[in-house]
Amino acid sequence: MADADVPTLVEQARQGRPRAVARLISLIEGDSPRLREVMAALAPLAQGAYVVGVTGSPGVGKSTSTSALVSAYRRAGKRVGVLAVDPSSPFSGGALLGDRIRMSEHASDPGVYIRSMATRGHLGGLAWAAPQAIRVLDVAGCDVVIVETVGVGQSEVEIAAQADTTMVLLAPGMGDGIQAAKAGILEIGDVYVVNKADREGADATARELNHMLGLGEARAPGDWRPPIVKTVAARGEGTDEVVQALEKHRAWMEEHGVLAERRMRRAAGEVETIAVTALRARIGDLHGDRRLGALAERVVAGELDPYAAADELVAGVTEGT
Repeated sequence: MADADVPTLVEQARQGRPRAVARLISLIEGDSPRLREVMAALAPLAQGAYVVGVTGSPGVGKSTSTSALVSAYRRAGKRVGVLAVDPSSPFSGGALLGDRIRMSEHASDPGVYIRSMATRGHLGGLAWAAPQAIRVLDVAGCDVVIVETVGVGQSEVEIAAQADTTMVLLAPGMGDGIQAAKAGILEIGDVYVVNKADREGADATARELNHMLGLGEARAPGDWRPPIVKTVAARGEGTDEVVQALEKHRAWMEEHGVLAERRMRRAAGEVETIAVTALRARIGDLHGDRRLGALAERVVAGELDPYAAADELVAGVTEGT
């Protein structure tokens, strides 16, 4: 399998063969010289899988909720792919043992593909690797791809940019309402889930969240109003309601043209990331070049401002001189 040519790998992935899917994603993670060939082969085979981003603070039950979501979608006859993305850890090596253990109930299900990804050190990070891995799972026949991040902060914003629908998880007793407001994730969520709803304070957390979502909102009639769903993911309670909320959001997006717009924006971001990364590499090649040094000297001497110097540098790079 390791020496299989790209067309063979892609064809085997279309047949849903896990080893081929794993190999293609490994080529993406490793920034393989064959990456362009892989993407060119996958591009015309896209099926339009529904991408759900799952994010939230550590300890809210993301992996348990993701596992419950997988079960719900499988009951509905959907093929499901899961990407557990770690944008920060230098030690995971792409394997998040805890996630694998918690999702072990799906390990033998041929209708489920679970993959952990570590993007640290990869130029562009999540913005580079995730959409390409999603494309692999799409071509492999997944109807739904769930992208779960174990990171917080910037990774939450990044995951929203990769998803059709972003689901934000909170839990009672963690001050999550206030933390969500501070982190800015109230601006990225399409569906909010208060997990561990059997704990004291769940109703208060839901009310606080509802109040914060309503503060300063200026929604026109017909605009999407993010719902709040309470769950106990460890027991599978409320998961069907979460799926209903997700599907309702998907239907709303399709009706209002938002889904196509988000996917266009996602593709534009992917193209921009690849282009900027390539340009940065070209500029990096010039660091030992006299041109960059000369421009820096002129900036220090006050003969040239840094914007004009950057314009000259970019012009030289793009002209290939």
